[in-house]
Amino acid sequence: MERPAWAPRGIDISVPSVSRIYDYYLGGSYNFEVDREAARKAMEFVPGLPKIMKANRAFMRRAVEFALAEGVSQFLDIGSGIPTFGNVHEVAQAAHPGARVLYVDHDPVAVAHSRAVLEGNENAAVVSADLRKPAELLGTPEALQLLDTERPVALLLVAVLHFLEDADDPYGAVAELRDALAPGSLLVLTHASYDRLPVPREQADGAVDVYRDIRSPLVMRTREETARFFDGFELVEPGLVAMPEWRPECPVAQEDPYAFAGFAGVGRKA
Repeated sequence: MERPAWAPRGIDISVPSVSRIYDYYLGGSYNFEVDREAARKAMEFVPGLPKIMKANRAFMRRAVEFALAEGVSQFLDIGSGIPTFGNVHEVAQAAHPGARVLYVDHDPVAVAHSRAVLEGNENAAVVSADLRKPAELLGTPEALQLLDTERPVALLLVAVLHFLEDADDPYGAVAELRDALAPGSLLVLTHASYDRLPVPREQADGAVDVYRDIRSPLVMRTREETARFFDGFELVEPGLVAMPEWRPECPVAQEDPYAFAGFAGVGRKA
């Protein structure tokens, strides 16, 4: 298999990666054939996966604009993936040039590309770290330099928590991050669910199995299980809803049925 010039040395390009599969769904070019193969296999069961990812991105953009309107101009985006058009720093800094953004991912391709994209941007950085180790993540030089935890921060966990199994204690990780943030901080979250998926659960399980086979289990959680991540936060209107239903900018009826799969919400720390 030929290694593209942009692929960081030392990464195994024969193993699919969640962030590169996501990049493929969004129409990006930083993915390998092995990623495209896994994505196509998952789409055999859930053809609308790219629509779900695009709904995630659109929600994230609206949530970033909401945070800025609330006076929050620091962003911690964990599981940020490979930079594609309309990333957090682009949305935030277009509206507020001084906005600060720290991206966090553990995929070397995502980190390498983020570094290249952010070169020369003094108010944005990327760090290779793991959501399951919040103290390490917050103790990185990049986090200490960019984020003032005495002031509110918008914590973005967009399409990432469903890759943590219960054994990884995702609730504990989110609580630890919450406790490190100042009052007025926001939690911006989306999560996969069988809820409102326009295919039968048995069929959707085929896509879930594809992720399990590439050793990145996809954990579908219920509305109640997703709501638990907001413990210690007050959900802002309209609460925990389907992605297109969170402060929509155009008629929700125009959205693709797949866009309504899963949940989105923003909470404020008291």
